[in-house]
Amino acid sequence: MTVPESDPTQGARKTDPPSPVHPAPRSSARMLELVFPKDLNGHGTAFGGFVLSQMDKAASMAAIRHCQGNVVTARMEAVDFHLPIRRGDAVALEAEVIHTGRTSMRVKVDVFRETLATGQQELATSGVFVFVAVDDQGRPRPIERQEQSNHL
Repeated sequence: MTVPESDPTQGARKTDPPSPVHPAPRSSARMLELVFPKDLNGHGTAFGGFVLSQMDKAASMAAIRHCQGNVVTARMEAVDFHLPIRRGDAVALEAEVIHTGRTSMRVKVDVFRETLATGQQELATSGVFVFVAVDDQGRPRPIERQEQSNHL
């Protein structure tokens, strides 16, 4: 009795080739957070401190990416609250390094309130944060000049 030759493609799972790896933009960061009851004030809108902490987090990620090392927040500039953010809204943050000095960076952050069901976004808050690049001992360190990103 002869055994039929097996077809190597029979029963074998074909897999797609791995997708190419693209590096993340080095001078920007994006985040998405939900607003929960614990994040609300007595008016039913997001605490300003909650929004500021999310902005600081997104800005620090962009700064760390840009200088490829540790940073500390030095200052918050011109934070403007345009629209209230309510429970159940998503908070979409976009941060980008807009200026680099010898040891410091200015990072612009836009906060959008998003209705998850529709994807509609409206600018709710915007501001600029200043970060200083630091070494392992926490001392300011020079930032190597890098090509600025023009997109998020």
